[in-house]
Amino acid sequence: MAFSANRSNVSGGSPRSATVRLERASSLTSNTSPTHPRSKAIPSATSPGRRPSRNGRDDSGVSGRVRVAVRLRPRNSEELKSDDVADYIELMPELKRLKLRKNNWDFETFQFDEILNETASQKRVYEVVAKPVVESVLEGYNGTVMAYGQTGTGKTFTLGKLGEDDAADRGIMVRAMEDILANASAEQDSVSVSYLQLYLETVQDLLAPEKDNLTISEDPRTGDVSLPGATCVEVRHPKSFLELLEAGEANRIAANTKMNTESSRSHALLLVNVKKSVKAKQEKESTASNENGSSLQLSKSHSLMTIRKSKLLIVDLAGSERVDKSGSEGHLLEEAKFINLSLTALGKCINALAENSPHVPIRDSKLTRLLRDSFGGTARTSLVITIGPSSQHRAETMSTILFGQRAMKVENMVKLREEFDYKSLCRKLEADLDRLIAENERQNKLVLDTEEQLQKRAEEAELTIQQAERKAKVLLEESHAKKLKLQKENLDSIRRLQQECSLLEKELKENAVKLQSEKEAAVVEKEMQIQNERAKKQQEKEEYIEEYQHKLEELNKKFEAERAERESIERRLQEIEDCMEGQNKLELDDQENLNELAKKMEEESHSRERATRELGEWKLQGAFIASNETAGLKDEVKLLKQEIEEQCKQKEVLEKEVKDLKQQMLQLSYDTDETRKVLEKGPTRVSLGAESPMSLSKAHHMRETVNGQRATIAKLFEQVGLHKILSLLESEDVDVRVHAVKVVANLAAEESNQEKIVESGGIVSLLRLLDSSQDDIIRRVAAGAIANLAMTETNQELIMAQNGTRLLVRTANETDDPQTLRMVAGAIANLCGNEKLQARLREDGGIIALLGMARSRHPDVLAQIARGIANFAKCESRAARGQKREKSLLIEDGALPWIVENATNEISAVRRHIELALCHLAQHEVNAVDLIAAGALWELVRISKECSREDIRILATKNITSSSSFQSELKKL
Repeated sequence: MAFSANRSNVSGGSPRSATVRLERASSLTSNTSPTHPRSKAIPSATSPGRRPSRNGRDDSGVSGRVRVAVRLRPRNSEELKSDDVADYIELMPELKRLKLRKNNWDFETFQFDEILNETASQKRVYEVVAKPVVESVLEGYNGTVMAYGQTGTGKTFTLGKLGEDDAADRGIMVRAMEDILANASAEQDSVSVSYLQLYLETVQDLLAPEKDNLTISEDPRTGDVSLPGATCVEVRHPKSFLELLEAGEANRIAANTKMNTESSRSHALLLVNVKKSVKAKQEKESTASNENGSSLQLSKSHSLMTIRKSKLLIVDLAGSERVDKSGSEGHLLEEAKFINLSLTALGKCINALAENSPHVPIRDSKLTRLLRDSFGGTARTSLVITIGPSSQHRAETMSTILFGQRAMKVENMVKLREEFDYKSLCRKLEADLDRLIAENERQNKLVLDTEEQLQKRAEEAELTIQQAERKAKVLLEESHAKKLKLQKENLDSIRRLQQECSLLEKELKENAVKLQSEKEAAVVEKEMQIQNERAKKQQEKEEYIEEYQHKLEELNKKFEAERAERESIERRLQEIEDCMEGQNKLELDDQENLNELAKKMEEESHSRERATRELGEWKLQGAFIASNETAGLKDEVKLLKQEIEEQCKQKEVLEKEVKDLKQQMLQLSYDTDETRKVLEKGPTRVSLGAESPMSLSKAHHMRETVNGQRATIAKLFEQVGLHKILSLLESEDVDVRVHAVKVVANLAAEESNQEKIVESGGIVSLLRLLDSSQDDIIRRVAAGAIANLAMTETNQELIMAQNGTRLLVRTANETDDPQTLRMVAGAIANLCGNEKLQARLREDGGIIALLGMARSRHPDVLAQIARGIANFAKCESRAARGQKREKSLLIEDGALPWIVENATNEISAVRRHIELALCHLAQHEVNAVDLIAAGALWELVRISKECSREDIRILATKNITSSSSFQSELKKL
């Protein structure tokens, strides 16, 4: 039942077998069945006749080609914004045609079995694509439903949607199981389910994740493909199937790409095995052969039980994708390679079958081996290809359509599988014989008693009927009385409710009037208060003006007095000048008097000028005060407007600064990502000879990139300042926080900046961000910055004082991202290197969290875990010198099995740290018993001989020779 060119015909069982397998052809194109109409199962182009198999033997099947339907995905938010999907694809469901625009005047037309536009419901998709296959499975034929298309076009929605929120969204898997369970008998039939995924070319069990590498088995006689190790769960109710499907979907691998936020990274296969028991149609008697070859006459009441075994395979293929569009890199790129390789192998097989090639390469992929019965085999196959409306993916859409066209050329030989169970018939005949004998004995014994009791029972029945009639009459009267009572109570309740409603309406009206009056009183009171305040201000204004007028009058009087005094001084000076003109010689005393008078005159002149200036100032002040009092309200409004304008200007300046800072941080983040990519793409091996010009050029380019990044960070640090960068960690904009934490992380990578970051409160800000943020990028970068800062003993104590270990432990438990786990493991590993903090670190769950991160299995994460354990063991060993030591905290927290398991890890960094940790644990005799029980002694012996580092070999040898427990254990051998 496969792509294989050599399909063997299924024959009967061995002579000793009690059951005989029968395979008979059944015309699938007929519509005679009243319970399962099959008019749409096989298209009219299908040949009803038989065709020989590739090896020349008759397969006794009905030829039927693969049916293909096309489903167009509705436009998403990004496609709704653009206009490139207006007339790219034209669907003609009534003609079952699809037109794909080549240019402005030419189309390519394709014919399919069904065309489903973007408004097609899930129910219609199921009835068109899968229901005929499900009906065939219920009748005893194998069936396959598969979805193929580009990533993000709705394959998983079409097949695996559970419809928890909306029942109309249920996919093909749920609807198919509902139909199968509805048509299966709980007593005679059985339905079992297996849910698998093909990931990185390995078959994994989604219902039992520990089974991560199942083997594929093929029956050499029948060609059937099976998975012996897969979990098979019997299902009797749709609810239990939904629980299984949810559990499986939780274990399925998905990732976020540019093409799809939840892109499936594996092929999902739902295998449903159906076993139905039916009675073979017979006339009055039927003849069957027994084990010895003689004929066996069967009566109509003992017809043979026919067992029909069929299976339904629903395949949700991972979407084909282009790396340049999906943006896959790292592990996502590796997954994309395996997905595209398996889909390519499937396409090759379908091409070979469509062209009747003598060789079909089914063993190129495990996917083609699992689909062996679906294409070119004995199963009825229905394929739905999903496409998107965007013209940006025209090449992928065309490839999907051509895949569906080739699949329509593949023909299968559909077979009915039936088995007659003679052992079951024998057991049934024996049971019927025993039952009839016992029944005959009981009938003979009871026949007389029955005749005697019939009359007695008839009399008792008449009495019972009379009593029942009397009781029914009494009950009828009581019920009528209760009915009248309830009607009366109902009327009373209605009247009471009407009275309560009227009272409530009255209270509402009174409250409304009361509220209106209170509102009016409050308005009047507010107006009176405003008038009083205005009168008070007017009075204060008049008093102020009167006070200043009084002061102005006093200044005028003072000015007049000073002016009169000045005039007298001037007259006296004039007299002295006249006297001086009459005299030719002055004596020394007269000269001194003259100088004194001149000085006094000068002083008086200065006093006059001061008084004049003061008077002018008082006049100006009085006028200013008067004008201010008359126009005070306007000035206040003007000042308020000016303040608002200044605040707006300041706000615009601050927004401009934030925008410039964000642009600088975006550039810095871009430079950082480019540097990381260059470092990841750098050479992994270094030649022992002279360096080539290519390697020198790459190294020079890497140095220039790193130097440019450091220069940008230094420039940003100098222009903005560390406090402002740290304040951006609390910004409401997620992008600002992301780029700010990247800048802080890059600064923390330089030892010269770490002290400044700590002094500015950087540790507290990073821990707060790690505690509050749910963004994976922010948590990963923040954990990396904390790991860089945790290199010094002082910073380690600060991190522990701020409950940093608990935040790191919580982050490790909440995420499965390998890069985030690597950063968190690195930070905890650094904290493990401080012997003062070991007790607190262990209380906060640091060791258990470190071991829990091993679930990632990522090499970098394992290396950081091993480094942390080595640091912890080294500090324990150093702290225990010269004093009695208790059992290691690592052993108490269950780290020893993981240490022994990874002592021979293929990753050199992990193995080196684990070997060092074992040697430090073995230095103390108190740990010897646990080490021996866990098998660590033999690892120590291996390390003492095979370790690449000489110091570790010497330390291991010393531990073995100095431990009495180790020596006694070795002597036993």
